[in-house]
Amino acid sequence: MNLSMLKQAQELKSKLDKVQKELSNTIIEADTGKGAVKATINGQQKVLSIKISSKVIDPDEPETLEKLVLTAINEAIEKSQKLSAKQLKGLTGGLKIPGLT
Repeated sequence: MNLSMLKQAQELKSKLDKVQKELSNTIIEADTGKGAVKATINGQQKVLSIKISSKVIDPDEPETLEKLVLTAINEAIEKSQKLSAKQLKGLTGGLKIPGLT
């Protein structure tokens, strides 16, 4: 590997580190059931919080609440993945790099 390639790799790593930090500070929210369940995650898909309205807590129908929570989390993750892909695409020039895009 020549010096130019090494420098390019270091610059790319630096830019990737910056994007990863930005993503960790980015907040994504998704809700289901007309706001009954709200999931908050960061841009690295780490779940930060789950808010559940007392109106949807029914001990006789836990499956309904389970579905709402699952849907809210999955929607938040999908939004986060799209945001990550968009930000990383600019760095990688559209190349598919395993683990990054």
